[in-house]
Amino acid sequence: MDVLTSMRTYATVVASGSFTVAAGRLGISKSLASKYVGQLEARLGIRLLHRTTRKLSVTESGQAYYLRCRQLLEDFDELEAAAMDQQKAPQGHLRASAPTNFGEMYLTPAVAGYLDEQPGVSVELVLTDRYVDLVDEGFDLAVRIGELADSSLIARRLAPMHITAVASPAYLARAGTPRHPRELAAHQCIVDTNVGANAGTKDRWPFQEAGQRFSVRVNGRFRVNNALAARDMALRGHGIALCPAFVTAETLRGGHLQRLLPEFELEGHGIYAVYPHHRHLAAKTRSFVDFLMGYYREALG
Repeated sequence: MDVLTSMRTYATVVASGSFTVAAGRLGISKSLASKYVGQLEARLGIRLLHRTTRKLSVTESGQAYYLRCRQLLEDFDELEAAAMDQQKAPQGHLRASAPTNFGEMYLTPAVAGYLDEQPGVSVELVLTDRYVDLVDEGFDLAVRIGELADSSLIARRLAPMHITAVASPAYLARAGTPRHPRELAAHQCIVDTNVGANAGTKDRWPFQEAGQRFSVRVNGRFRVNNALAARDMALRGHGIALCPAFVTAETLRGGHLQRLLPEFELEGHGIYAVYPHHRHLAAKTRSFVDFLMGYYREALG
């Protein structure tokens, strides 16, 4: 008697509620499915199912056995999949999400390098500043920036990331340089609605002082939901913008923008790869995250 086959047959019968449907899913005859379940009952010495010509129901002992049986089968399948993944190159279709600006500037080049390295994998990259539900929307992983709050996901930090206040030398010559975040109330601030103290207060910018977090209310004549647009308005002298460092790095090096209030910047922000909490991580996802770790160590390190 093949105990594993009998267990799988029984679990499929209970899940489908029918010997006929279960047999179709398993690719065997209805009589063979019934035989496998009967052999399992004989081995255990208990009745798992009540069978009549019109109805199939699970006994109390059968329900308890089904729950443990299903878990054991899932564990066995996970073990087999993990073992096979270790022996073969990553393959399949990988679906990933990332913020628009970061995806355009830093993730697309990384994906190009990954595709060169892994010819068996195809990638669909969805760039959006909307928060996506990985499980419900069918994503293998997402790249997220900032502080993470969703503990239902596994997160791997790819690189640190500062959120910096910046302004052009021309604006600062005209309006003065703030020395403390509370002085921002007297300035024209370019509000990126994707950056704020929290999702419900887009007009408050977060800072910290002596280890304590606080936020200040800001206002200005221009609001936008895009970090590149906010940076470009700052370059044109329209005020102070709060932007991710990857957006402003080149303009700061060139002296076109000036970094403000660095001693008040929040710590703990980062660039993360997040993915659902599975016991076995598919080779394509694991290899992509490992590739990004190495890529950003050089690109953003």
